[in-house]
Amino acid sequence: MEVYQAIQALLDQAHACEMIRQQDEIYARNQIMALLGLDEFIPNGTGPDSESIPDILAALADFATEKGIIGELDSEREIFTARIMNVLVQRPSDVNALFYEKYRVDPNQATDYFYQLSNNSNYIQTKQIAKNISYTYDSIYGTLDITINLSKPEKDPKQIALEREMKSTASDYPKCLLCIENEGYAGRIGYPARSNHRMIELGLRGEPWYLQYSPYVYYNEHCIVLSAEHRDMKIDRGAFERLLEFVGKFPSYFLGSNADLPIVGGSILTHDHYQGGKYEFAMARAGEIFNFTLKGYSDIEAAALKWPLSVIRLRGEDPKQVAGAAETIFEAWKGYSAPDVGIEAYTGETRHNTITPIARKRGGQFEMDLVLRNNRTSDEHPLGIFHAHGDVQHIKKENIGLIEVMGLAVLPARLESELKEIEKYLLGTDADVKEYHLAWADEMKKKHAKELSDKTVSSIVRENAGAKFVRVLEDAGVFKQTSEGIQAFKKFTELLS
Repeated sequence: MEVYQAIQALLDQAHACEMIRQQDEIYARNQIMALLGLDEFIPNGTGPDSESIPDILAALADFATEKGIIGELDSEREIFTARIMNVLVQRPSDVNALFYEKYRVDPNQATDYFYQLSNNSNYIQTKQIAKNISYTYDSIYGTLDITINLSKPEKDPKQIALEREMKSTASDYPKCLLCIENEGYAGRIGYPARSNHRMIELGLRGEPWYLQYSPYVYYNEHCIVLSAEHRDMKIDRGAFERLLEFVGKFPSYFLGSNADLPIVGGSILTHDHYQGGKYEFAMARAGEIFNFTLKGYSDIEAAALKWPLSVIRLRGEDPKQVAGAAETIFEAWKGYSAPDVGIEAYTGETRHNTITPIARKRGGQFEMDLVLRNNRTSDEHPLGIFHAHGDVQHIKKENIGLIEVMGLAVLPARLESELKEIEKYLLGTDADVKEYHLAWADEMKKKHAKELSDKTVSSIVRENAGAKFVRVLEDAGVFKQTSEGIQAFKKFTELLS
């Protein structure tokens, strides 16, 4: 596809997606031509309908590279293609106006519009996300989601070298990847392109917050809700109220927060934010193991869930009552110790207990799931006592954050090739199995000796990887799903009654 065809194809796709109108076409074409260093446009028919926006952008980036407009690094191509798409995306005020016009009719219309825009503008990296390996695993806790994350490309060594050189002069603008200042930011080497990025302004508890989608969505309509202020993550009454207020405004979405302490928290603890979406995780479907009453909250239903992590579910019609009940439990948990099951609230003045909260609206009632977390370490478990233990870290070593807590394993990209080598090993062919996988591979070889074949080996390895993820979650549970653990859980809830 030559450059004029590519430009026309992009304009046709943008018009079909309702990103631009017919009257905008000449203006948009001229802006794109300027970015490509073209002084004239030579029509050559319409572009092929089969080409996707990411593929068209790749063709335009190839042209720009050939002409010396940009270099060959992935980051340079991303910055350039985001600038092209910025020509076709409305300004933030217009996007917000249309969002709320649709919201007044139906919140789902508003989020559908904004999600499609984020896809069509190439802000959501659909082509990269399609590379992810995803499947489900049926566990005793329900059907879990497993994803091997291949969507974030490996960095070019030249780019790593450039980033190292730029560290001394790197700007602190934007302060982080979540700040509102990312909206429309061109990007730079080592910092992602955001020219085509838009946010929706929200009011939560009278403060300015913003709604955006994750550029690398892990599930349907994976959104991020972030504070206008660059401030640390914090779990408190305000957080519970904001989560509930959001799901009241967008009842088709859940919204949750990573915990606010290292190890048990997410990857960004320096900017207050939440994650949500239009998706039901396995944890939302979990059954109850026992119910209890909460002192001062007779209208609130409370139950402990059958889930590998320790979860209390609150349910009620009044969001203020649900938030108050959540605060009561959180305050009790922050200082709670149970040495007989390894729970210590403090080491000196360092706090270890916190909560991962998740809110949703279901059946006309507000629900708040409170996942009890503890980030204490020991000589035996230096990465965390209630974290993936050493014998499962060959599958998942990173923090067990909100998404994993709810039942979606985001596994490292290295597993794509490593699991293939394990498959070869199980079939008795030459294989390069990493040493940290060998014990697991031998265990599978013995366990599945009678059923191993070319047709079954992939499913066997996937099933066993799913079982390992269950172990990761069980390791993260402060009260284990054993008779001893459940009794210890009940002791804590008795303090609340």
